[in-house]
Amino acid sequence: MAKATKKQALGRGLSALLKDPDNDIQSAQDKNADKVIGSVVELDVDSITVNPFQPRSNFNDETLQELASSIRELGIIQPITVRKLDFDKYQLVSGERRYRASKLVGLQTIPAYIRIANDQESLEMALVENIQRQDLDPIEIALSYQRLIEEVQVTQEQLSERVGKKRSTISNYLRLLKLDPIIQTGMRDGFITMGHGRALINIEKSKDQIDIYEQVVANTLSVRETERLVKSYHESTKGKRPSKKSTPKKELPGYVSENIDDIRDYLETKVNITASPKGKGKIIIPFHSKEEFKRLKKILAGG
Repeated sequence: MAKATKKQALGRGLSALLKDPDNDIQSAQDKNADKVIGSVVELDVDSITVNPFQPRSNFNDETLQELASSIRELGIIQPITVRKLDFDKYQLVSGERRYRASKLVGLQTIPAYIRIANDQESLEMALVENIQRQDLDPIEIALSYQRLIEEVQVTQEQLSERVGKKRSTISNYLRLLKLDPIIQTGMRDGFITMGHGRALINIEKSKDQIDIYEQVVANTLSVRETERLVKSYHESTKGKRPSKKSTPKKELPGYVSENIDDIRDYLETKVNITASPKGKGKIIIPFHSKEEFKRLKKILAGG
């Protein structure tokens, strides 16, 4: 009832509000700007242009078609982000794959977060306030964390201080976004919990991930039962992998194995760690380009 009252107070939806030339919002200080910042707004696809400085120029046709099929079936789980250029004109900040796939499907509108001039602090406040709500599902929380990291440009450590959560907790939420969109939707709809999702993340192949997810839902499996099912899956697939003549892999000490995922999530890349029982070890961080090296250097330097 409160949501309906709030909508009536506006007199129209946010999309209509943004199309009112007499009340065009250009900065965070303008009237009704607080209603836009941090909110999801349906925008006309034709009112959005791509960023000409987008570093990514090649988009795999096959994966784009797969995303388009997912959007056709499930809709857009994660809204794109745009910045306001002028009246009813926007430019992509992030989400170009979702934008392109939506056009392939033939969508007329697309859900978007809108960035406007001087809204950095307001956006951060809106997102932090949103995270503190009690009725959010794990995926909504993960998306809010991701937005704070990408758009407010904070590290996981800084984010931990701002929202009062352990960095490992934030990492666990962010890892949920690696799940197949079908499973993310299932979590948002309450078919599975975050615990189920954390177990399913350990399956790399999307098809196998979905197969096990369907078994979990069909049989109403608990988190523990799901973990055992995932363990059985790994044991059954071991024999299918090509054997490699190499020395047996040494088991990592507990303090390493418990934190290796946090390091990988923080650096957003694969990290190899070797360690002896006495405490000596190595952390190997591979990189594949000059740009990636600079990105890793910036993270390690605390920038």
